[in-house]
Amino acid sequence: MRVLSIFGTRPEAIKMAPLVAALGREPQLHSSVCVTGQHREMLAQVMALFGLQAQHELDVMRPNQTLNGLYARLLTAVGAVLDAEQPDCVLVHGDTTTAAAAAMAAFHRRIAVGHVEAGLRSGNMHSPFPEEMNRRLVDSMSTWLFAPTPAAREAALQEKVSGHIWVTGNTVIDALNATLARLDADAERQRALAQRYSWLDAERKLVLVTGHRRENFGEGFRNICAALEALAQRDDVQIVYPVHLNPNVRDVVRQSLASQANVHLIEPLDYVDFVWLMRRAYLILTDSGGVQEEAPALGKPVLVMRDVTERPEAVAAGTVRLVGTSRERITAEATRLLDDASLHTEFCRKGNPYGDGHACQRIVDALCGRAFAEFRPGPIAQSQPLMNAFIAESHL
Repeated sequence: MRVLSIFGTRPEAIKMAPLVAALGREPQLHSSVCVTGQHREMLAQVMALFGLQAQHELDVMRPNQTLNGLYARLLTAVGAVLDAEQPDCVLVHGDTTTAAAAAMAAFHRRIAVGHVEAGLRSGNMHSPFPEEMNRRLVDSMSTWLFAPTPAAREAALQEKVSGHIWVTGNTVIDALNATLARLDADAERQRALAQRYSWLDAERKLVLVTGHRRENFGEGFRNICAALEALAQRDDVQIVYPVHLNPNVRDVVRQSLASQANVHLIEPLDYVDFVWLMRRAYLILTDSGGVQEEAPALGKPVLVMRDVTERPEAVAAGTVRLVGTSRERITAEATRLLDDASLHTEFCRKGNPYGDGHACQRIVDALCGRAFAEFRPGPIAQSQPLMNAFIAESHL
């Protein structure tokens, strides 16, 4: 079977990297890679880290582009690659414009589509936007749906998708475990990282921040920055924010926070650096999807600066809480976790509902027609009243 993996953003590359490696080890498969360059600079970091090489590199990005313009260029460019490669199967990941356009281009050619990280739903077509629609489109066109959790499988089944669904776990846990193992085995790299971030104050609680969601552009990001400015007035915290390259994020963040003494605005990080900082963090504030999956595996509490999430499992487990983009709510919830050690401990229970590190092999086995034991998250020890309160407040 000729399998073509297509991805374009940094998160896609992180989650697809261990899968591409697993595909390459399987003698029954011929694996090739096409990258669209949707996150060109940040994508290159991940490709280098995991030793990935693309057989096809596209140049689809334009300054101040529209989603429709990007989608149209992707359809045309990916279509040309499909015509040249003639794959039996196209693998796409998640909910990006790259994933949706690549799946559509393959569908038009009657090429089977495999959707990695299928079945995620927020229930709100406008949050995240346009990702919620992208997920539904890709699932509806897919022959094989690789759902990370039983809940994701049920969400896809409720929509009566025609493809076959497997529960595999999330490939990001495979990537995270591999990166942690690499870090732990490399004392020199650990020393280099400690030196690179020697400006971190060990006496202060590290608050790690990521933010880039389109639906938060404008007022949402201004509110997030106002909350971070308020938290930065505390003497016991140090905020580190790797700022996304998108000008809609970068301009607002730098204008609001560049002068704050306790806020360190840094360039986007490669994955090893980011994992190292996540491991060191006391608290993580994010609107990212992947961080909601990685942080529970590290036992780190997460406040999600969104109103809804397509990853409710960690909310139910009590390691993630939705706080929206209200300045007051973000500040209040972060303050509780910074001040209340028992509450912080509740969040830090190391229970991960998203994977066991074997998702990639399950996907390979499914493509090769081999049986395997589907991923089933084990029970997570938790305070039932606390969990119920989190679910109620998150409207899940």
